[in-house]
Parts: sequence; C-alpha cells; structure tokens
Amino acid sequence: MHLQIVKNRNKFFIFSGVLVVLSIVSLSIWGLKPSIDFTGGALMEVRISGEMKISAPELSDKLVKQNSALGEIRVQPVGTDGYLLRTRHLSETEHQNLLANIASSAGVEKSQVEEKRFESIGPVIGGELRVKAFWAVGLASLFIILYIAYAFRKVSKPVASWKYGLGAVIAVLHDLLIVTGCFSVFGHFFGFEVDLLFVSALLTVLGFSVHDTIVVYDRTRENLIYNPQKTFEDTVNKATNDTMTRSINTSLTVFIVLLALYVLGGASISNFVLALLIGVVFGTYSSIFVASTLLVVWYQLGRRGNK
Repeated sequence: MHLQIVKNRNKFFIFSGVLVVLSIVSLSIWGLKPSIDFTGGALMEVRISGEMKISAPELSDKLVKQNSALGEIRVQPVGTDGYLLRTRHLSETEHQNLLANIASSAGVEKSQVEEKRFESIGPVIGGELRVKAFWAVGLASLFIILYIAYAFRKVSKPVASWKYGLGAVIAVLHDLLIVTGCFSVFGHFFGFEVDLLFVSALLTVLGFSVHDTIVVYDRTRENLIYNPQKTFEDTVNKATNDTMTRSINTSLTVFIVLLALYVLGGASISNFVLALLIGVVFGTYSSIFVASTLLVVWYQLGRRGNK
C-alpha cells in the first residue's frame, strides 16, 4: 500500500513553510554568531594536568587581569581538564605569554599546560573567508540546476527538465535555511559559533540532500518511460514510495554514525557534527516530501497556463 504523499502535499508545504519562516525570523533578529574564522582573532585549546583545578570563569578573570592589553578573553571548559580560549589576534610573543599566564593562574608549572590547538586569523582574512563561503554555497546551487537539467534533458514532458533542477535547489535551500536557523537559536541561547567547519557542513548537507532528491527524480523518470499511461501525480507518488525505504535506511545509517561522533568526538567538531545531524534529518524529509511534490506543482501550473 502506497502512502498518499502527493495528495497530502499541502500539509508538508505548510510544515516546511512554518520552519523556514521561523528560521528567517531567527536569522533576522539574532543572526549567526561568527567565530574567529570570520571575525579574526585567536583560538587556543589547552589541557592542564595535575591536581590543581580552576573553573573557566576564574581562569578568565585572572587572565584578563594579567593580560589587560588583550581585552576580553573568553574561556570555555572542555571535558574535565581542558579549556577553550578566544581572544583577539595574538602575536607569537603574546601567545607565549598567555600560555605562561594560564599556568600561573591555574597554579601549575608551564610544562603541565599542554596546548592542543592554536589558531590565529587576522580580520582581513576572516572577511575574505566569509565572502568565499557565500560564493561556495551560491555556485554549488547554480551548478546543481545546470547538472540536473542536463541529466534529465530527455524527460522534458510533462515537466521541463530544468524544473527538476529548480525543485532540487528549493529543497536544498529549505534544508540549509533550517540548519542555519537552528544555529541562530543555538548561538543566541547557548553561544554556539559558526566557523569554516559549519560552512563545510552546509556544503555536505547540500550534497547529501541533492543525492537523495536525484534518486527520487530518477525513479520518476523511469516510471514516465515505462508506465506512460499513468497520470503524472500517480507516477511521482509511486516513485516517492518506491525510494522512501532506501532513503530512510541510508539516512538512518549516517545518522547513527554522526550521533556516535557527536557523543564521543571532541569539542572542536561538535558543532560540525550537530549541523550534519540536523541536515541529514531535514535533507531526507525534503527529498521525500518537498522536492518530489514540487514536480506536481510545476505540472499543475503548466496545465493551468496552457488552458
């Protein structure tokens, strides 16, 4: 028994529309909280060995007093004995002084402070990366339309081949907006920052979503060729049902792996994995319930236009 996905498409459109509007509102009000990748600054992750422990707020207060020229120093705990520090752009001398001050603030020897990671990016480079990130997402969407239009060029009836590409891109933008909207909320309430890894996650979600959508579209193309007597609505509905189990099983496998990474992985990749988790869920949803049903919308609009 096939699910009547096409007949109930308005319900899915309303659900997606609500999520997209909420995401746009969140982005308009709160925006995204950029990391040093886009604003410039320094990021340092350290681990302090020994019995002496200090809380993140205490460490931040002591470091600010010892390094007043650096301005704000934000400290975030990582695990039981690690700290993530964010400051303005540091010279190598300031970098080494800060390491020494971390040791003295925590009451340990400098040798007991292990530097796990250090990144320093100037504000000019950060601005360039922000622009390139937008270009990457935009160009990827354009090439998706062109590629799918070419791949489906032999199936131009009853829906033009380029509309398959447009449907895939609308579904992808739906997924990306929801992911960025979630991180807008997370950034406002929990201080989550977006960095280049977040952009990488968006591009990965983009590719995953398009891959799932093409599977549905390809089955639609096959059904149009081998069952031309069926109505277009029935053809799309059958194609969606035929590929649903495969899409869900594939996504569930990826989701389980990502969930394990999120739970067991380090703090440096947690936001990246979280973005992928959200993207995989909504990428699967949009491929089944949004991208496929958009073909029927194009078809019906075309019929009304011809009449």
